Amino acid sequence: MIGVLALQGGFIEHINALRKLGVPSFEIRQKADLINKDIKGLIFPGGESTVIGKLLCELELFDPLDRLIKSGIPVFGTCAGLILLAKKIVNDDSVYFEAIDIAAKRNAFGRQLGSFHTTGDFADLKNVEMTFIRAPYIEQAASDVKVLSKINEHIVAAMQRNVLVTAFHPELTNDLRVHEFFIKNL
Repeated sequence: MIGVLALQGGFIEHINALRKLGVPSFEIRQKADLINKDIKGLIFPGGESTVIGKLLCELELFDPLDRLIKSGIPVFGTCAGLILLAKKIVNDDSVYFEAIDIAAKRNAFGRQLGSFHTTGDFADLKNVEMTFIRAPYIEQAASDVKVLSKINEHIVAAMQRNVLVTAFHPELTNDLRVHEFFIKNL
């Protein structure tokens, strides 16, 4: 079962993508949601990373989720999820889970008016639909981080150990291949 962080942002779209793939999921809204679940993976959706980070602490979800990530459970972060999982945020002093050795730049493609849709390669997949909304990109990645996708020479998807991140929102398209990629790596 995949736990989808449901504090703010586009969590329902991830749940719908998982449902289309026949993968059971549940919403994580409070600490009790993590009890007695056979959790096979986590998804941290897009939204506002600062708000999500604050709610993680207020709702006492940060520590149990951090333990799950450090235990090696697969985790997939999109947009704000990428920022929450990054070891460093270039244009912000905050850090959260520090689960993937990347330096992320918030709002790197611009504010809301800089949002765009394109297609690109992701891992071995061609013509993957990618929606960028106030998106970050990865400014730096450690040598053991596998770069999975670049747009305009900027890293927009990467993987290290159990952590997959995308700057774009695959859940906002009908293209389920990025979610399938995550599921296959569980």
